Amino acid sequence: MVDISIIIINWNTKQLLLDCMASVYDTVHKAAFEIFVVDNGSTDGSVRSLADKYPDVTIIANTRNEGFAKANNAALRRMAGEYAVLLNSDTVLKEHALDRMLAFMKAHPRAGLCGPQLLFGDGSRQTSTGAFPELLSELTSASMVRLITSGKRRKHKPVFSGPTPVDFIIGACMFVRKAAIDIAGLLDEDYFFFYEEIDWCYRLNKAGWLIYHLPDIEIYHFGGQSTRNINLKARVESWRSRYLYFRKTLHLDGIRAKGPVVLGLAQTAVRLSGYTLMNLLTLFMAGRLRRRWLMFGYLFLWHLRGQPVSMGLPR
Repeated sequence: MVDISIIIINWNTKQLLLDCMASVYDTVHKAAFEIFVVDNGSTDGSVRSLADKYPDVTIIANTRNEGFAKANNAALRRMAGEYAVLLNSDTVLKEHALDRMLAFMKAHPRAGLCGPQLLFGDGSRQTSTGAFPELLSELTSASMVRLITSGKRRKHKPVFSGPTPVDFIIGACMFVRKAAIDIAGLLDEDYFFFYEEIDWCYRLNKAGWLIYHLPDIEIYHFGGQSTRNINLKARVESWRSRYLYFRKTLHLDGIRAKGPVVLGLAQTAVRLSGYTLMNLLTLFMAGRLRRRWLMFGYLFLWHLRGQPVSMGLPR
């Protein structure tokens, strides 16, 4: 009998992957588990190193980057466990983290998915949960939202004292019930990268399952390692997925589907203009301002070109 099927997606993060694997074997003591590693066409020797060191792991080696959702689904279709754990390759588990999540899920039958508290390498806390995105707050500036809503929409980081139902948890570690997947469906493969976990939690919630954040269970998450050298392309994917999320959850079609894109284009144009002015005033000497100008310039160009796939992450 398999309690949990652990699924790790890898894309050119060989050493992080090996560290993550070591933490699984070192910290999971009570649960019976199987491990799938889905490699998205890595060129850094990840597959060979993994096969040599962990011959019992099931490796699904894609010839190219298939994206997060499609890669995970390849393993979810083959899982034997009562639960699946979708684990980023840039995470390291703390002692008994998965054992404790398994115990929580068994004790809470209405829980469809749960996630731990994510930590930076220095032990400080990362944002691990979120509220479902809303069109106005996502695609207009924060100052404009506060003006329209008289300041009522200021965001405050929530403080959790125990297991708490939330809208969604960050996808670095998602512990999900197979029975819930059977009802709500697999990850939506229309998403290539970003927003997949938000969409999944949204569908699980609509199907009647609860999403829990477990603040007393902690894992380390080193964050964005596979995309840190191609940040502009990753930003494009985030915006593309954001538009897709609103089209799906708001059921936008035809001309209405263009609404979020128009809002996004307006926002990038305003932000690009603002950062252009600030950079001119500082003679482009401030690194942070210069980087923000480059980012919004790239996003603005992507919008003008019709959101081409070629400007996003490599497929």
